[in-house]
Amino acid sequence: MSFTAADVKALREKTGAGMMDCKKALQENDGDIDAAVDWLRAKGIAKADKKAGRTAAEGLIGVASDANSAVVVEVNCETDFAARNDAFQTIVRHVAQSALGTDGLVEAVANAAYPGGEKNVKDTISEAVGTIGENMTLRRSQKLSQPEGVVAHYIHNAVADNLGKLGVLVALKTSGDKEKASAFARQVAMHVAAVNPVALTPDDIPADVAEREKAIFVEQARESGKPENIIEKMVEGRMRKFYQESALVKQAFVMNPDVTVEQALKDAGIGDDAELTGFVRFLVGEGIEKEEDDFAAEVAAAAGK
Repeated sequence: MSFTAADVKALREKTGAGMMDCKKALQENDGDIDAAVDWLRAKGIAKADKKAGRTAAEGLIGVASDANSAVVVEVNCETDFAARNDAFQTIVRHVAQSALGTDGLVEAVANAAYPGGEKNVKDTISEAVGTIGENMTLRRSQKLSQPEGVVAHYIHNAVADNLGKLGVLVALKTSGDKEKASAFARQVAMHVAAVNPVALTPDDIPADVAEREKAIFVEQARESGKPENIIEKMVEGRMRKFYQESALVKQAFVMNPDVTVEQALKDAGIGDDAELTGFVRFLVGEGIEKEEDDFAAEVAAAAGK
């Protein structure tokens, strides 16, 4: 597979590696960018999360909640200027309110009635494009419910009530004090915002994600020149650490790094049956590639160079 200068640039943005290293990685992996990322990591040239999931699109995250459920939505626009517009913020807030009455799936939210009018969410957003002057989309939505407990939410660096660039929901099941449970669940939501776990528990980590990490660890261990039996033990140790660092309940709790989230829950005094049952984390534009204008290249092209 061949690759282009744009592929090299994309790989550099993902990994922070040098241009020649990126070219070498693409050559070694037939132009496959994902495989090239793994190759660079295995060689110790790139870190796992270097610029991963970088925010490339604009817009806002909105949340809404009731007694036992909450929903988080992402509505995108083209510029941060539009995202700071009162009209756009009102739309995002109302979309979240509409989503609360659905199962949280995007299609259901798009077809839900928009508050205070006769139109649905999809048509209201389409109409607003002409008013605000930018393309707008309802990108994603998710709902968490916990009838036997609470669902807390957290917006990081909120631009207005229940609106911001990063939103988290956390569901907690318990027969204990709901007010204390809500306070603790909000702390966990702040933890999720800061640490970005892969999954709730080690068993919830997707097999393909674990296998990909293991393959990288094997390659890194072999680079050390150690015997195969030592390599196996090295990989086992690194995988244990991977599961601890990636699963929410096993992570060191940001509010008290001396204990895990799992232990903090036990110590919270909200019931012996207390259990974290789910979380959602939305970052605006996460995973979206955005074209960046190269002004110098445009000037050169205009000058015929």
